[in-house]
Amino acid sequence: MNIKSELYEAATSLLAKRYPSGWGGAAAVRIVSGEILTSVAPDTKNNALSLCIEVGAYLEAHKLNKGVTHSLCVVRNTNNSPYTILTPCGICLERLAHWGGDVNVAITNDLNEVAFRKLRDMLPNHWSKAYGETL
Repeated sequence: MNIKSELYEAATSLLAKRYPSGWGGAAAVRIVSGEILTSVAPDTKNNALSLCIEVGAYLEAHKLNKGVTHSLCVVRNTNNSPYTILTPCGICLERLAHWGGDVNVAITNDLNEVAFRKLRDMLPNHWSKAYGETL
């Protein structure tokens, strides 16, 4: 199985298990060892306390002190909805910048197929350039 399929299967399997009906979302992140880490957004009583779906997997990568190579997030709006791939929000793109511009980021697209872009291509004018750094 290729990386796209492995990540998609890991995310959709977790989503189906954790959210058997209605809305659901899950993420799958590949780290340099080849291991896939998954996560969901924590449930909170106050939406101001919520976190993105990918954050748990990013934190696990930090805990393991392993670089992230790929990140994919999927959601399902209802039981009968197809899974939809979500491009990371701006904050998650910044979180991924910790691991550099070569991180492969799954993006939303018209065909709803797993497609990746390099983080540096997602953030071509990243603020770090002002300090002589590159993604």
